[in-house]
Amino acid sequence: MSTNTDAAPVSPVSVSAAQPWRVGLIGFGCVGQGLYDILQQHPEAGFTVGRIVVKTPGKARSLPAKRFEFDADALLADDSLDVLVEVIDDADTAFRLVSEALRRGRRVVTANKAMLARHLPALVQLQREGQGTLLYEAAVCGSIPVIRTLDAYFGAEPLRRLTGILNGSSNYVLTRMGEEGSDYAPALVEAQQLGFAETDPSLDMGAFDPRSKAVLLAAHAYGAFLDPEQVLNLGIEGISAVDIAFAASQGQKIKVVAGLQRLPDGRVTVLVTPQLVGPESPLYTVDHEFNGVVIEADFAGEQFLRGRGAGGHPTGSAVLADLAALRQGFAYQYPKAVEAPEYASDLEVEIYLRTDEDRIIDLLDFSEISEEADEDEYVVGYVALAHLIRHRDTLRKYGAFIVRTGRLRPVSTDELVAEVSA
Repeated sequence: MSTNTDAAPVSPVSVSAAQPWRVGLIGFGCVGQGLYDILQQHPEAGFTVGRIVVKTPGKARSLPAKRFEFDADALLADDSLDVLVEVIDDADTAFRLVSEALRRGRRVVTANKAMLARHLPALVQLQREGQGTLLYEAAVCGSIPVIRTLDAYFGAEPLRRLTGILNGSSNYVLTRMGEEGSDYAPALVEAQQLGFAETDPSLDMGAFDPRSKAVLLAAHAYGAFLDPEQVLNLGIEGISAVDIAFAASQGQKIKVVAGLQRLPDGRVTVLVTPQLVGPESPLYTVDHEFNGVVIEADFAGEQFLRGRGAGGHPTGSAVLADLAALRQGFAYQYPKAVEAPEYASDLEVEIYLRTDEDRIIDLLDFSEISEEADEDEYVVGYVALAHLIRHRDTLRKYGAFIVRTGRLRPVSTDELVAEVSA
């Protein structure tokens, strides 16, 4: 089954009620303003923004200054607010506010993927101990309803793998490089000018943002609560037109892909790196700022969801969906966490590595090399996943660029675990 969400307009779930729920909104950036706009345009949704807290007084905003206040703790104590929506960019402050709200038994919606990835076990425990409820569909893939799909629809069914393009900023840069045959820098500048990339693009281009999202997906897809540092993340800062041309010569594109996979022994592994993607994959045509997720279930087979992964209105629509779900009494169940699988890192990954530093090749200690090109300074072969994790900062320091082919195998053996189609 293929589900395409990119063409769907913002349409809230109607909730019949005599009294609209009052929302306490913490943050009024892109997502906060997007949600406010949606609720203003669709009052029939049954929600109204009662109070808005922001961080910086005097900043130019689209609403009169009198609409804003600056003490988020005051919203936590306001029992007239039916639900709190946290959409700030400070992970530490967000955790303090969300955790305290849950201790008080409040309903909370958040879009803060970095905070969630770092503190999800503690937040789940707080919900189990008290009466609070936390939903966070907007933290992963914007408008695509992947968290709810995993938790509710696939809560009982084993998944073989989940692969996804989870970051629209890096995907836009890669798309433009492929279309123009250009280098990384001008494509990044264009993405920044259009608002698809931040002024400081390191979280997106270094694959830290999609790593946080992959950690959240692992909890719902497999019941695995991971430390983000366990998960390999490699970005595209070192990419060049040479790499785009190499992929094209193979009939493939380079995409930053989060790959979550169940191994034959029942363990799971998660990788977030550039990967070669061929036309046989639904992700091949997910371009520009769009996101896409492929779910491969044991019995249902392959499911594909595609949609806008960022932006005020797409992400605001996900917050609205969570508000409606809270009103209907929905809460995440984490059904697979009862028997959480072991995390596997004792694997070898087949990679394409381009570097002019011989020490990088020595450092990674390839167990097998299948292709070398001295002129283009690249090598293709198998490397231990543990080496990639251990040396990822060094790889960034020296500008090495790495792409997964999609093949994994156990350490020191020729047995192929999987040839993953992204």
